[in-house]
Amino acid sequence: MIRVGIAGAAGYTAGELIRILVNHPAVELRYLQSESHREEPIGRVHRDLLYSKQVFTDLDFDDIDVLFLCMGHGVSARFLSENKIPPSVRVIDLSNDFRLRASAGNFVYGLPELNKDKIMECQRVANPGCFATAIELALLPFAKSGLLTDRITVFGITGSTGAGQRPTEETHYSNRAQNLSVYKVFTHQHLGEIRETLQEAGAKTEPDIAFVPVRGCHTRGIMVNVVFQSKATLEELTTLYKTYYEQHPFVLMSDEPVSLKQVVNTNYCFIHPDKEGDNVLVTSMIDNLIKGASGQAVQNMNLMFGLDEMTGLRLKANYF
Repeated sequence: MIRVGIAGAAGYTAGELIRILVNHPAVELRYLQSESHREEPIGRVHRDLLYSKQVFTDLDFDDIDVLFLCMGHGVSARFLSENKIPPSVRVIDLSNDFRLRASAGNFVYGLPELNKDKIMECQRVANPGCFATAIELALLPFAKSGLLTDRITVFGITGSTGAGQRPTEETHYSNRAQNLSVYKVFTHQHLGEIRETLQEAGAKTEPDIAFVPVRGCHTRGIMVNVVFQSKATLEELTTLYKTYYEQHPFVLMSDEPVSLKQVVNTNYCFIHPDKEGDNVLVTSMIDNLIKGASGQAVQNMNLMFGLDEMTGLRLKANYF
């Protein structure tokens, strides 16, 4: 059994991680650490776990095989510098502290659809961002084929859970419900990792990405619509997708338009390409908390420990 510890276990991503891991056939969930809820029952924070008798405790690094860091951006790096983690313990970080090459150190960027072989051999993984995952999966086949243009436009809508558990003016129900608003226009923090990933995949130059993120009035799920130009036919583009992802079980191309309900509560990414003239539209759908965070982290853990990457992640969407 893989002995698991979670640092920062009180937030949304940790809650989803716990939900997945309690049913994982190869995992023993040993330690759930939270500075603000130490010794409290986890069901007091994660209200869907009222039946659990587990409590938040300190971590024993000598008694785990893998450590998940579900901490705020900037906190993970400090946590690792302040704690001596045995070299044998694998680390999967869900913050943005180690995603960029300049700060990665010995972390591998944890997008299985790009770095599967590297993830299987590494000790530390930087889990991708949620918007980054949806956008990268929409564009990887084009980057690899050399068909990706320098100019890309992205319009993306995310659920309120993407802002984290702590209430803010922007996530307050009376502001978010029945409302849409843009934020971090052209400057979103995931743009750096998206550019680096597309170049690593084969993009000829660093793409100019005009990204407009939108706060949606739903709780979870990301829809991104990516637009660029190409002379390739729709049939050629479709073949590129199917060929690229045929060995990646969590990314599925649909011949028909896709919707959030098809992927929410799953680790899948559903993609639909369309074309009119030279304009290409790629729609990509994921659950921001699962494929965009905790599910992808478990997928990475599976690869690191030599398991089938789908283990514990065969989740069905709540379509109705």
